[in-house]
Amino acid sequence: MKLELYYFKGCPFCGLVMDEINQSGRTDIEYHDIHQSRTDYDRLLKDGGIDQVPCLFIDDRPLYESSDIIAWLQAHPQNA
Repeated sequence: MKLELYYFKGCPFCGLVMDEINQSGRTDIEYHDIHQSRTDYDRLLKDGGIDQVPCLFIDDRPLYESSDIIAWLQAHPQNA
C-alpha cells in the first residue's frame, strides 16, 4: 500500500495527523510539503481536485479531513 501525506508546516490540522503518525511509529508514509514543492502542490490539485490539506493519498486515492485520516490510520496500522 502506498501512503503519501500532503501537508504544509504550520497547518494545525496537518499537525494533528503528523502527531498521530509519530505516536504510532509509522514509517510507511511519504511526506509532501506543498509549500516547498510546486510539483507536490500541482499533484494535489490535479489528483486530489482541491488544494486542501492534510490529504492522505492511499494508493493514489485522496482522503481529506484530519479526523478521517486519523481514523483511517488507526484502523489500518502499519504491518510489521
